[in-house]
Amino acid sequence: MKYFFPMLLFILLTGISKGQQKHSFSFAKSDFIMDGKPYQIISGEMHPARIPKMYWRHRIQMAKAMGCNTIAAYVFWNYIEEKEGVFDWKSENRDIAEFVRICQEEGMWVLFRPGPYVCGEWDFGGFPPYLLSIPDIRLRCLDPRYMAAVTKYVGEISKQIKPLLITNGGPVIMVQVENEYGSYGNDRDYLAALKKLWVDNGIDVPFYTADGPTPFMMEAGTVEGAAIGLDSGSSDADFEQATKKNPDVPAFSAETYPGWLTHWKEKYQKPDKANIVKEVTYLMEHKRSFNLYVVHGGTNFGFNAGANAFTPVQFQPDITSYDYDAPVNERGEPTAKYYAIRDLIAKYTGKKLPKIPKPTAVTVVPAFQMQPFTSIWNVLPQAVKSPQVKTMESMGQYKGFIVYRSKLIGRKSGELTITEPHDYALVLLNGKLIDTVYRDGGKWTIKLPVTDVKDPVLEILVENMGHINFAQYMIDRKGITDRVALEGMTLFNWEIFNLPMEDSFVAGLKPAVGTDLHDGVFFKGSFALNTVADTYLDLSKFKKGVIWVNGHNLGRYWNVGPQFHLYCPANWLKKGNNEVVVMDLHQKDAAGISGVKTLE
Repeated sequence: MKYFFPMLLFILLTGISKGQQKHSFSFAKSDFIMDGKPYQIISGEMHPARIPKMYWRHRIQMAKAMGCNTIAAYVFWNYIEEKEGVFDWKSENRDIAEFVRICQEEGMWVLFRPGPYVCGEWDFGGFPPYLLSIPDIRLRCLDPRYMAAVTKYVGEISKQIKPLLITNGGPVIMVQVENEYGSYGNDRDYLAALKKLWVDNGIDVPFYTADGPTPFMMEAGTVEGAAIGLDSGSSDADFEQATKKNPDVPAFSAETYPGWLTHWKEKYQKPDKANIVKEVTYLMEHKRSFNLYVVHGGTNFGFNAGANAFTPVQFQPDITSYDYDAPVNERGEPTAKYYAIRDLIAKYTGKKLPKIPKPTAVTVVPAFQMQPFTSIWNVLPQAVKSPQVKTMESMGQYKGFIVYRSKLIGRKSGELTITEPHDYALVLLNGKLIDTVYRDGGKWTIKLPVTDVKDPVLEILVENMGHINFAQYMIDRKGITDRVALEGMTLFNWEIFNLPMEDSFVAGLKPAVGTDLHDGVFFKGSFALNTVADTYLDLSKFKKGVIWVNGHNLGRYWNVGPQFHLYCPANWLKKGNNEVVVMDLHQKDAAGISGVKTLE
């Protein structure tokens, strides 16, 4: 008995239970080494924040049945720290440690991708937008204000993941340092400081970086001693570039793309199956390690979808679905690409793969009517008065909508220019919609008509459609970022109304009686279910807005397409009556919503 309690203490401290083998993972010059032998990483990426927690295990099992032995996972900093200094690791889909534990239970290794910057078509690339409240902040460099926030984040996330490292008996074999930094900047001191932060917080597994297979990107984006990830690596020439950069560490395809992202106003991106079959064939034939980005995409619920911009006047917001034309579709079903990749992996590994899990249940919601009951103009909060317009972030708001109101003095009609509208604006004069202004393209001037009102009132309702998540224009503050001018006269003395559209705010809305419900109307309806299952809701009879089901924000819709069906997972539904709220910027009359089973 004298040895029992010390041994029990050792087990509790190390997390190693009887029967659980402790493994090792390291680098050779050109190979990853698992337990002393060369190991091919066959990874499928998925993001816990985009998948209902109840389906985490199912999606991991889907990747395993396709032949993957590893799961790669982004952690989105702004999903964990929505409010500055408040880290939430438990609510909704935020328990990243639980996700990693499920991977281990399913016999999968983990590539951990914690950022702090990740891109991922996620709002602001994972950065918390509160950083943008600092007027002159610079990101992804050694700006002390930025690094102070990063240091706190790394400290918090290290506590979550340290017990799950392979060195402590867990499944995490590598941690990525930043993401595609060579596409953005060249501050190698910053990258070295980031790696040191992880090491100082007890992260003692190997590291890797990920960059395009070009010399300048790898020179700027790699870190000493870290494996070189290629986005993507699909040929001998790609891997030769990595060897030239550092012949002493292994290289792998950190992002091999079976699908692609989709913006509003585009067609769904659907790369040919032949392309991914060709790439995976090359990788398997040459025993190259790789990560499929993504094996399963999931959904940008709420206001979490990001945006791209590659010129100062460009803006390309991402749709709500992150289906990505991935091997496992948005709702967790296998696609033709899934079966093709599965066959290839089985052929080259010679292993019998697990049986493909059954798909989760799906239902069709009966059609139901949505009735208008109030509008944004009836629920405005207390105004903040300001001499000049201010951005959302300077007002302490990071998502949703914002309203600017001013009385016209001097100039009262003519060309009105908004510099700059981020991202979609409704311009109203005396309560009537005059025109809309969309950020993309740089055409931000409209004509205000002459009215017979002595003191005309100008109102501008602006929608934040997602902070830019990639490249040089990520300092992307929302609302009106500079000024409003009428025929060259700068307009002053504004009332500003924050409308972040938080779920609790929407749930508490009351009907408005005897008022004109114009431009920004809330609709309410309901449907009944006998059996709870996943579904899609068809918003094609509405114009542009946001939908909540039982108080949960499913995301944005827009009649420019391509997405008209929004995914509603079973965990947000219930037997009996289910309440739906829609806020539409342009729809004014009652309209119907119908249920469907698929994204398209």
